[in-house]
Amino acid sequence: MTSGTGAPRRPDAAGPDPAQFRVHVVTQAIRLFSEFGYESTTVEQIAAAAGVSRRTFFRQFRSKEDVIFADHESLLEQVAGYLSGDFADPWLAACDAAELVFGHFRDRRELAVWRYRVVQRVPALRERELVTTYRYERLFTDFLRAAVPSAKPVHIVSFAAAMTATHNYLLRAMIRGDDTATSEQLHRALYEVRRTFGVVPQAAAGAHPGADLPQRAVTVVTFPVGASPAEVAEQVRRELEQNPPTS
Repeated sequence: MTSGTGAPRRPDAAGPDPAQFRVHVVTQAIRLFSEFGYESTTVEQIAAAAGVSRRTFFRQFRSKEDVIFADHESLLEQVAGYLSGDFADPWLAACDAAELVFGHFRDRRELAVWRYRVVQRVPALRERELVTTYRYERLFTDFLRAAVPSAKPVHIVSFAAAMTATHNYLLRAMIRGDDTATSEQLHRALYEVRRTFGVVPQAAAGAHPGADLPQRAVTVVTFPVGASPAEVAEQVRRELEQNPPTS
């Protein structure tokens, strides 16, 4: 498509779909970061690669760091929107939301790999990633507190930490190229988290334990009485790393 002068029309002049525009800029930015390094890549280079002006870039993103995690911002909104519905089984709904996040990055694995490599090289980005992970965990915690007011707060916080740690372990394994880190494996692992915390409905657990799961993997985690939710989550992560569930 061209402008009246015959020159190619720039995306910022055409008024592109905001969501598609952000995806396009994010993809170009992370590609450049992966190829040339985060610190060496300038905003001007990103704008040029995306075919937009510097001003347009800053209308959408505050900094290069924001570009790295832009799709997480969109995902957090999507997860919050999903969890705003009514659910017969809130514990399962929280796990389903985690699977939505996994599916997003599975379908965009190449971009996820680029970002993983960039983040691992830059300490400030690793810190931002930890904050982003906590935001997902807090979203699950707040949802469950509202949806299951009778549950003990420590039970909810521990569950949210365990399911987030399980998701993140398999997500990173998938990004690193582990063929066993699939959506099905995550589904099985999250089922076991629910079963361990005793939140699988009795009818489902009694009549057809894990009926929707072709295979079952059991992970046993022990921790001291009085351990904090963060310590529980860390122990789950360590156990999964040392004894990953088999498919």
